[in-house]
Amino acid sequence: MMRKTSVILLSAATGAALTLFVTQPRAVFMGSSARAATADTYRQLNLFGDVFERVRSDYVEKPDDTKLIESAISGMLTGLDPHSSYMDAKSFRDMQVQTRGEFGGLGIEVTMEDGLIKVVSPIDDTPASRAGVMANDIITNLDDEAVQGLTLNQAVEKMRGPVNTKIKLKIIRKGQDNPIDVTLVRDNIRVRSVRARVEQDDIGYIRITTFNEQTTEGLKREVGNLTNQIGGDKLKGFIIDLRNNPGGLLEEAVTVSDSFLEKGEIVSTRGRNAEETQRRTAHAGDLTKGKPVIVLVNGGSASASEIVAGALQDHKRATIVGTRSFGKGSVQTIIPLGSGNGALRLTTARYYTPSGKSIQAKGIVPDIEVLQDVPDELKSRTDTKGEASLRGHLKNDGDEKTGSQSYVPPDAKDDKALKLAGDLLHGIKNSASAAPTPGNDNKATADKPKAAN
Repeated sequence: MMRKTSVILLSAATGAALTLFVTQPRAVFMGSSARAATADTYRQLNLFGDVFERVRSDYVEKPDDTKLIESAISGMLTGLDPHSSYMDAKSFRDMQVQTRGEFGGLGIEVTMEDGLIKVVSPIDDTPASRAGVMANDIITNLDDEAVQGLTLNQAVEKMRGPVNTKIKLKIIRKGQDNPIDVTLVRDNIRVRSVRARVEQDDIGYIRITTFNEQTTEGLKREVGNLTNQIGGDKLKGFIIDLRNNPGGLLEEAVTVSDSFLEKGEIVSTRGRNAEETQRRTAHAGDLTKGKPVIVLVNGGSASASEIVAGALQDHKRATIVGTRSFGKGSVQTIIPLGSGNGALRLTTARYYTPSGKSIQAKGIVPDIEVLQDVPDELKSRTDTKGEASLRGHLKNDGDEKTGSQSYVPPDAKDDKALKLAGDLLHGIKNSASAAPTPGNDNKATADKPKAAN
């Protein structure tokens, strides 16, 4: 039997994919030790069956069998790592809607922390961002109902709903003595993942907020618009802003990276078995025709964002400016479970940059670190903890790194990283890893990839 799966890259925030590939079942040959392990597994399954029957027969109220099974599956997956989970049929449908970039909701990327909902980042120009919801806010109540005890998917489902309906959030914010009540009106969230503007008359600024199915096309459109608007001869280069971008689709991360490269490896993914290793490579055709590129990252840049930053950094195609990224170096696969049965979101591989580095629990270290000037009232909550702080995260060799600053000034004139990027493109400041000039050979110079353990 063949089963369809889809590969995604997420931060701790919600996300999904529709890019499908087919996997073949593996042949299984068991020796005596394997048979013994299998027998032990079946004994444990018998134990589960005994507990299940005891709950069904003796619990104070008659339980719902379907909910019992789903809760057991969910517990098994969430016990693996922070990014594996079970999606029921509705959650699976919602995930597919979000991947397409349009749904009714509030416009916030969230994660679960200590049983509460933590805001990773609000999506630009949505009810959440307009109401002042901020990264690192903790949501404790939804319409006066405590979120403690809900799964992440259940909380997300409650925040979504029909357009023009209201929902009240109770928020705990560092630096504030009392909880904040915010009432939001759900809107049709069209996740416009690529936005652009002209900076300093001769620089193309492109912000990518997430990696959904429209991201690469949006990037191509904005590069073309900016080139025409500024003029190819006058255009100094591009600033690609990936700050507080929580990730998204693996395929989009690959094609966005490919847009700036002529050749070479973009990323490799390595599963538990050596034969599962896959390498993605660039195709000829640099979208910017060799113009210099600066990539902005910070503690909220995760997963697919880190693939792009890592590929362009390893190939010396871009200078990375900002603070160390989130450090999510794992790949989740969406495995549908049949009609009406939802799907698994299962961590199936780690990904590696072209030079063979795993950024899991470490992040992408920028070529030039830039710390923002943070207002006093926000200083207590401008650092994102990062992958290394998540309970149950996949371990990495060497020293793991906690998070870094994720604050981005709302006014561009106060944005020190953006200013430095402009200076680099104008040749005002130099660095050892300065933005490449046209004609680079796109060759990664770091150590060759090592075999996965």
